[in-house]
Amino acid sequence: MSLATHFTAFLILSTLGIRRLVCCICNYLKNPSLYRSKSWFFSDPKWKNLDLYSLLIILPIACFSHVFLFLAFSGNNVMYRFSFLMQSLVIFCFWVLLVIVVVRESFDLYVIVDGLIYSFGGVCFGVEFLMNGKGLVGLGGDMYGHLGELAFLCAGCCLCLAVKPSLFFVEFLFDVVLVLKGTWVLQVGLLLYTEAFALDGCESLLVGLGKGKNDVKCDLDENRLRGTALMNLLFIIHVVVVMVMSFGLFALLNRSKRMRCGDTSGPLLAEVGSEGVSMRTLPDVEIE
Repeated sequence: MSLATHFTAFLILSTLGIRRLVCCICNYLKNPSLYRSKSWFFSDPKWKNLDLYSLLIILPIACFSHVFLFLAFSGNNVMYRFSFLMQSLVIFCFWVLLVIVVVRESFDLYVIVDGLIYSFGGVCFGVEFLMNGKGLVGLGGDMYGHLGELAFLCAGCCLCLAVKPSLFFVEFLFDVVLVLKGTWVLQVGLLLYTEAFALDGCESLLVGLGKGKNDVKCDLDENRLRGTALMNLLFIIHVVVVMVMSFGLFALLNRSKRMRCGDTSGPLLAEVGSEGVSMRTLPDVEIE
């Protein structure tokens, strides 16, 4: 594991979450009463779905790289070594999920409904929750533990959408959590794998792994407690910032839609209303 790995995960999760967030908000604003969540928001022409096809190539490469790290790891930390194999399993599960989505769209296999895809997605996030942070303890384990909590939340959202895809707030929460996972995984990479952003009084995780340990070593217990408090504070800041930006995006898209559609109380509608008011009923016709 390295900062480059975490930065790549940040790019993938953040762009995916933002894209889904924009698409689901736009679909909801078109007609809230008919809103239904989609496993993937495809666009025409097909080159606009480049992010999906890129993931189909990137994820197998990442999976095989983790398997290679598992085989090449020569340290004494057996649990940390097996964590590479566990992470490769998680990546493989998500790759299979994307393959199902592409096959369904390419061959019009509507037998594979969105509910089934969301159910399998919930299983994938559940596997990620179980595998996250394995082989690490202490501060490092706590940081990855937050990622596991976010994965558990994503699993719950997927299962809810599998049962009732019309729940917009669940889709909104799911996309927000994807963005939050991306920002937090970058924060973890900066705190654990760089000296510049390492916690005050503590070494980076790479130094501890070089000594055969699976924890962030701190000089004093006070430094460890301060590092734990700072980590929790940073996580709360990430949650607040991402939520505020997401609601701001909703407000921006809603305002943009209103500007395109025009004000429903404009002069044109007033003229139509006045014409309707000025219409008179026909006089009664007497039949002798």
